[in-house]
Amino acid sequence: MPITQGTGEGCGNRFRQPETPSSAQSFPTRPFSASTSASSRAKALGGTPVAVDLAPFLETARLLYGGPWVAERYLAIRDFFDAQPDKVFPPVREIIAGGRDISAADTFAHLYKLRAYKRVCDAVWNDIDVMLTPTAGTIYRVEEMQADPIRLNANLGYYTNFMNLLDLAATAVPAGFQKNGLPFGVTLIAPPHQDGPLLHLASRMQQALGGKLGATGHALLTAESLNLLPDGQVRVAVLGAHLSGLPLNHQLTERNARLVATTQTAPEYRFYALPDGKRPGLIQVAEGGAAIACEVWEMPVSQFGSFVAGIPAPLGIGKLELADGSSVNGFICECIGVVGAKDITQYGGWRAWLAGRGE
Repeated sequence: MPITQGTGEGCGNRFRQPETPSSAQSFPTRPFSASTSASSRAKALGGTPVAVDLAPFLETARLLYGGPWVAERYLAIRDFFDAQPDKVFPPVREIIAGGRDISAADTFAHLYKLRAYKRVCDAVWNDIDVMLTPTAGTIYRVEEMQADPIRLNANLGYYTNFMNLLDLAATAVPAGFQKNGLPFGVTLIAPPHQDGPLLHLASRMQQALGGKLGATGHALLTAESLNLLPDGQVRVAVLGAHLSGLPLNHQLTERNARLVATTQTAPEYRFYALPDGKRPGLIQVAEGGAAIACEVWEMPVSQFGSFVAGIPAPLGIGKLELADGSSVNGFICECIGVVGAKDITQYGGWRAWLAGRGE
């Protein structure tokens, strides 16, 4: 995913909406109105909901306590467990004891199964940037947990037990309160190493929620700056055929880029129509420059490399100064590229030049 510093826009703009659990999963409380509200906040922050199949993730989750990973836990405390099983909390003892009977063949069978599930789950990230699910489907009373600890704990892990097995990054975010007054939260999930982008998005979602700090009367703290963390996006200024509605704009949109600003460069550039008549070239000058109209787009950094690789000479990507003094990646031109080109700086932009030619 894209890596830039401090834009605070989260890790892309395609997210999977939470959905009601399957009928096979029984939750006595289903706080999905709060879940829908969390989806609405994600959309308000620029997200686009995308439907994906959660089934392979849930199948992966079932491996956690039904496969050799329980044997790994048994191994960690085997000497103590075998010597003093009565000292182990009963529900934990029951689970870990199952690890004694896992064979090497069982281990390989489950590893192969996990690998197959992971291939399916990894493909989901081609269609989304972040998955949004309830953190837990319900909240149980203490006496309920004490009466049926293993099954109810498994229910609480319905949306989370696949995380470690699939090596995913995730963070939980408060999402308000249910109608019965109990709290509700959602989990933001992304591919590995996307902790920074998730924290950016989580911070924005919690600030959008507002309200008090949990169930206390204390005000929600002002979000700390996350500028030291990558936010998963990179911005690029375009000035020619990549502008909205023009022939090469699809190279941005097909990479899930979104328009974040329509602005101008600082007044220190000359602008040329290259000899092929299809593209402009921008050259920075020490004097005699002007402000040139441009658009700033934001795309996942995972898409940025292929975008840059497709730019033909004499154009390339460098740093542009915008009218507000900020610096952004943007289209520049080699000086040799404007030899024989027409200086169109006086038009102030590519659209104005095209309009002047009747295009």
